[in-house]
Amino acid sequence: MRMLETLDAPGLPRPAGHYSHAVVHDGIAWLAGQLPHVPGQPDRAPGTIEEQARQVLSNVDQVLAACGSRRDRVLRCTVYVSDIAHWPVVNKVYAEFFGTHRPARSVVPVNALHHGFAIEVEVTAAVD
Repeated sequence: MRMLETLDAPGLPRPAGHYSHAVVHDGIAWLAGQLPHVPGQPDRAPGTIEEQARQVLSNVDQVLAACGSRRDRVLRCTVYVSDIAHWPVVNKVYAEFFGTHRPARSVVPVNALHHGFAIEVEVTAAVD
């Protein structure tokens, strides 16, 4: 039986709740929903939706690396946005981030997110 590995990415704030940044099992990494926290600046107010989209995807990159994976190994991505009007900007940043790689994706409009953020991203990826 293969072991489950839970981990928190170095450089990102530790989760405040009862969860880890990711769980890796049997060659797959399941990332918890990532918010656009700026590492080392816990009290920083949310920026524009473009800044938040870039930051949250940077945070996803850090968690993927901690899992032994990377963005071109992402299988599925769920993007939560607090206002569907943000979608054109988020989709532009998302496309730049993934380039030619096109993982399966869901977009979920939601009410306000924790800490006043406008985006949260959850990812499942293959581990190298």
